Amino acid sequence: MLSFPALFLCVQISKAFIMKKIKNEKELVKKAIAEGVKYGEARGVVEFEPTDSASEKIEYIYRLLVHDKVIQPIPEDKVSQQTMKHKLAIWASKLG
Repeated sequence: MLSFPALFLCVQISKAFIMKKIKNEKELVKKAIAEGVKYGEARGVVEFEPTDSASEKIEYIYRLLVHDKVIQPIPEDKVSQQTMKHKLAIWASKLG
């Protein structure tokens, strides 16, 4: 049987948000932005402007895909540009 400290450590480890390194993540993020823009505009929920920054697009696309239940959400206290990019890169890698 696990002692209290060991049990506590196991619980803490299981709640950690671990990101695996993706080899071509930069290219996949670009693909995710392009596909996400198409997805949002096809749904009629957004019209991106040329002046919108990549970080604005990333956040909007991430939140739209989570809202539509296309991707699983990241725990809110772990959401950052880096984690959203990573999540979108994984989504883009599955598009084909």
